[in-house]
Amino acid sequence: MSITHITHALRQAHDALTRLLEDAPTLHNVADAGALIAASLRNGGRIYSCGNGGSMCDAMHFAEELSGRYRSDRPAYAAVSISDPSHLSCVGNDYGYEFVFSRYLEAHARSGDVLLAITTSGNSANVLRAAETARARGAKVIALTGRRGSKLDALADIVIATTGTSGYADRVQELHIKVIHILIELVERDLAPENYAEKLPEQ
Repeated sequence: MSITHITHALRQAHDALTRLLEDAPTLHNVADAGALIAASLRNGGRIYSCGNGGSMCDAMHFAEELSGRYRSDRPAYAAVSISDPSHLSCVGNDYGYEFVFSRYLEAHARSGDVLLAITTSGNSANVLRAAETARARGAKVIALTGRRGSKLDALADIVIATTGTSGYADRVQELHIKVIHILIELVERDLAPENYAEKLPEQ
């Protein structure tokens, strides 16, 4: 019985990935997001990321791959996830959890920066407020969500919606990490092309 559950889960993941692979508008949005991030970094901007729970883990993963190392050596990129426990607990206690991301951006975000706002529902109140604050500070917003037509869509410059197939957040989050890795690769291919000398297969 357990093998049946395993194969079912893998088929769901496979189907979700296939759906994303065949979703040309979303793939174009991923490409646009990669170009936007690379342009910001090239011009001295900073990249921020935020999310709740598993999406915070994804936001941290995204930022550390940019500031640290992804595949090969290259200069560090200015990226940070809004995940400092002292900041989150301070703002959560003094202002409320809805403000934990926006307060950070109010302090740090500048025109030309980019926020990657991650929420599977697209409706998380603190992520929405973060997007509002980023825009008010002159930063661009990339939304990484699990559904189309969410509240975050109206606040984003680029929307990447990985809808999955099961209706649960786990399949969506599995697609999010794939999109995150692709975004990092796109940035590196733009800013450190010497790390990608191989030829891609013909489409």
